[in-house]
Amino acid sequence: MLRITDTITIHDWELTEQFMRASGPGGQNVNKVSSAVELRFEAERSPSLTPPVKARLKRLAGRRWTKDGAIVLQCDETRSQTRNREIVRQRLAELIEQATHAPKRRIPTKPTKASQRRRIEAKKQRGEVKALRTRPGQPE
Repeated sequence: MLRITDTITIHDWELTEQFMRASGPGGQNVNKVSSAVELRFEAERSPSLTPPVKARLKRLAGRRWTKDGAIVLQCDETRSQTRNREIVRQRLAELIEQATHAPKRRIPTKPTKASQRRRIEAKKQRGEVKALRTRPGQPE
């Protein structure tokens, strides 16, 4: 069981781990030990996640979200299978924890009259400076 927050816990039946051989350097160890971990979390079917959290999680997961509503995470950073398992579970916990926070609604602001006036004055001054760059007697 994986505890995310006080209210959210992920049960073992929702997680599926698969082990495979890692890519990259490592010599003989890479060729014979299945140290890479692929964790699959059935997010869509999870009873512990609310629909708004699932929607935010889907957006945060991006390409890691499958068509059948699962999140697939991989880790082959270390030579140790147990350490890779810990890393991938921690990543999942962080992703779900991030999805629990609802984004703040943006309140659109309006520029003040004084700031609008200052902006227009600055533009006028800049235009006057540029107008002085023309040769005398040349049409503008």
